[in-house]
Amino acid sequence: MERITDRKLFYGYFIVASCFLIQAIGIGTHVSYGVFFSSLISEFGWSRATLSGASSVVFFLMGFLGIFVGRFNDRVGPKSIMGITGFFFGMGYILMSWIGTVWQLYLVYGLIIGIGMSSIDVIALSTTARWFTRKRGIMTGIVKVGTGFGQLTIPFIASILIAGYGWRNAYLIIGGASLLLLISISRLLRKDPSSTDTSQDNCPEKIARTAREMREGLSLRNMLRNREFWTICGASLACVYCFISIIVHIVPHANDIMRSASRSAGVLSLIGGVSMAGRITMGLLIDRMGTKKTMTLCFAILTAVLLWLQIAREPWMLYLFAIFYGVAHGGFYTVISPIVADLFGIRAHGFLFGIVAFSGNVGGSIGPLITGYIFDITGGYMIAFWICALMSAIGLALIISLRQGLSHAAGIKNLSSRR
Repeated sequence: MERITDRKLFYGYFIVASCFLIQAIGIGTHVSYGVFFSSLISEFGWSRATLSGASSVVFFLMGFLGIFVGRFNDRVGPKSIMGITGFFFGMGYILMSWIGTVWQLYLVYGLIIGIGMSSIDVIALSTTARWFTRKRGIMTGIVKVGTGFGQLTIPFIASILIAGYGWRNAYLIIGGASLLLLISISRLLRKDPSSTDTSQDNCPEKIARTAREMREGLSLRNMLRNREFWTICGASLACVYCFISIIVHIVPHANDIMRSASRSAGVLSLIGGVSMAGRITMGLLIDRMGTKKTMTLCFAILTAVLLWLQIAREPWMLYLFAIFYGVAHGGFYTVISPIVADLFGIRAHGFLFGIVAFSGNVGGSIGPLITGYIFDITGGYMIAFWICALMSAIGLALIISLRQGLSHAAGIKNLSSRR
């Protein structure tokens, strides 16, 4: 009997597979919003700022609600939360096929889909962090490969559906499939290894380490007094400002240069494809050289490629941008959850990560809106992309300012000494 138990497949790998699919469906569907821009502008005559504003509402709401989702995940686990938000997510995209006015766009895309998106990152990443300690970096990387897979496939599928069936039917098909898949996947989720008969990473001493992390992790009472926590929040805001501005506007920008909807969507798909390799690579680097160095590398690459985007006026230059941007994009979203666990433990990881994610979503909510507004008044993206480069440089400086080799235990010790 003992041998059979030893050979039993660790349930954490099912968690990783489930979270991979959640990321692929949730993020992949969301980033396909830019593919619908031309159809919505053509039918309704809405400005890019108006369309970007709906994306901003989604990002703000998903980040704000993500704080509460993280708190509930810490207490009751991910299964029921993912089921409820998955229903909102799928229904939101189904209802997008019926919109006809700006207020309907903001109600459906901003509010309903925003509720649905609130669990996509927090549930997937916080649950993975709870299930793995020794392999936390690479397992988070694998989960975030799901994001790249979704970015690679779903915008391309959306463009095919729009071309073949129209944008309304495309939304209907995508929404129906998302609803069924997310609710089904939610049934496989478990809070942590204690909810099954297996130990973390198939190693008893690792589950003991996790229990110690749960006891020693940063408490909510001390959180507001921790400089590193707010530094991470600021870096997250700066980075996601850039990321979502690019994701929302890169297809319209590429279309202005290449005059081809399919080739423009290909830039977004290339970002998604390359980011998968970036997520795996950065996941391995996290486990080998630590979270701070890995995040510093991501910000350095992002700053460089945003400067390159200023001179990218040929298709090959945009594709080269997409390659390196994909590495930085995938790397940041892989390292952000482990760095929170590394600095502050997993005692309240869902809640703390929810706040960090919300900080990023504040940046993600204002970035596309500002970028679209600048395009509307200047007729181009140059100034907006310079702002993105500046924001990335600020984020790089914030990460560099973190104390080298800081651990969550050291952070708590420092807090205790200040009492």
